[in-house]
Amino acid sequence: MEEDIESKEKNNTRELITLPKGHRAIGVKWVYKTKKNIDGDMKDTRNDLWLNAKSKGKALTIKNYLEEEVYVEQSLGFMVKNHEDKVLRLRKALYRLKQTPRVWNSCVDKYFQDNGFTRCLHEYALYLKVHFNKDILLVCLYVDDIFFTGNNPSLFEDFKKDMSHEFVMTNVGLMLYCLGLEVNKMEEGIFISQESYTNEILKKFNMLDCNLVNTPIERGTKLSKLDNGEKVDSTFFKSVVGSFRCLTCTIPDILFAVGVVSRFIEAPTSTHLKVARRILRYLKCTIDFGLFYSSSSDFNLMEHCDNDYTGDIYDRKSTIGFVFFLGDSVISWSSKKQSIVTLSTCEAEYALVKKSVYHDRSKHMDPRYHFIREYIAKKEVELKYVKSHDQIADIFTKPLKVEDFQRLRSNLGMKKKNQN
Repeated sequence: MEEDIESKEKNNTRELITLPKGHRAIGVKWVYKTKKNIDGDMKDTRNDLWLNAKSKGKALTIKNYLEEEVYVEQSLGFMVKNHEDKVLRLRKALYRLKQTPRVWNSCVDKYFQDNGFTRCLHEYALYLKVHFNKDILLVCLYVDDIFFTGNNPSLFEDFKKDMSHEFVMTNVGLMLYCLGLEVNKMEEGIFISQESYTNEILKKFNMLDCNLVNTPIERGTKLSKLDNGEKVDSTFFKSVVGSFRCLTCTIPDILFAVGVVSRFIEAPTSTHLKVARRILRYLKCTIDFGLFYSSSSDFNLMEHCDNDYTGDIYDRKSTIGFVFFLGDSVISWSSKKQSIVTLSTCEAEYALVKKSVYHDRSKHMDPRYHFIREYIAKKEVELKYVKSHDQIADIFTKPLKVEDFQRLRSNLGMKKKNQN
C-alpha cells in the first residue's frame, strides 16, 4: 500500500485541497486481489487503492491530465495529519475512474502515432511500425494490456525503453497466459489453447464427469424454432451458449455447432439444450486440443468457402462458412446463416464469396456478381474448384461424419498438446 501511495505522489497524480462548494468527493477503498497462474495456483497478492492501468508484462500509470475536475477522499490509514478534512484533486487519470478509458486510449494512440506507428484501419487496437530496413514491429492494445512482436528481437528492447520514458512499466516477459489464452512456444512453432478456461466451463455446468463424444454436433441434426420439446430456462441456456463464444477463437471446430444453438437462445427447448450439452461433452473429449502455428516462410493467402444450401428447415436460409490460411496457418474463420434466401446454389456461392471478401456493404445480388467478377478479371482473386473430400469449409456449414470431421479438423491445424 505504501508503494502504491508513493507511486502516485512521484507521478504528481493528485494534490491536497479543500473541497470546493457544490462538489462531491468520490469515496475510495483498498482492493486486494489474488492472482493465479495457468494451473490455478496463487501467483501473488496485490493491493491497490486505484488500480494502475496494466499492459501485458507492464504496469502503467497514465500521465495524461484530466479535462474534468475530479475529487476523491483520502484513504484510511494514509490521511495527511492535521488535514483530515481535505480531499484530493486528481491531476491525472487513474484506473477504475470512468474517464480513464477515454483518457488512456487518447494518450496511447497519440504516443504510437507520434512515434511512427500506423493504426490498422480494420482493427483499431493494432499498430504497425515499419523501419527503414524493412524490420517491422506489431503492437496490440487490449484495454490496458499491451502485446508486441516483430521480425527483429532487437526492436523489442528499444520499444520497451522508449515506452518507459512515457509510462511507468514493469516487464513480465513472454506471454504465457492472458484472457484465457494459453500460449506455449516451442522450437517447431506456437501452440495456442484454452484448456484452463474449458475446465472452468465444464465445472460450472457440472460436466467434468460427462460421457465423451467425437463431434460437437451429431450428423443429421436439424433444429427448429417450432420444436415441441419441453421449455427450458432461457437464462441458463444463454449462459451455456455464451460460454462457448470465447472458445471459438482457439477451437474453430465447434463454431458451426455453437452458431446453430445460438439461434434458439430466446425460447430454448430440451432438444436445443441437449445439443448444447453435446458441445460440452465434445469439449471434455478434446480439452487438450488447440491451434498449432508452425514456423514457415509461406505467405500465400488462401481461402476455402462453402455453403449448406437452404440448410435451415425453418426459413430455408443457407449457412455459409469460410476459412483463411496464411501459408499453412489458419488466421480467420466464420460460420453464419445468410440474411437472405437464395434461389439457387450459384446465387448462394456468389453471395458467399462476396461476403467473405467484402462483408455486408452491398444490398443487392447484382453488385455482388460484378464485384467479384472485377477482382477475378484483375487477377487479384483466383477461383478454384475443391473436391468435397478436401473442402475444409464444410466443417463450418454442416454436421459431418466422425471420420470426415476429424480429417478436416486436422487440416485446420488443430492438434493435441505436445503432439508431434
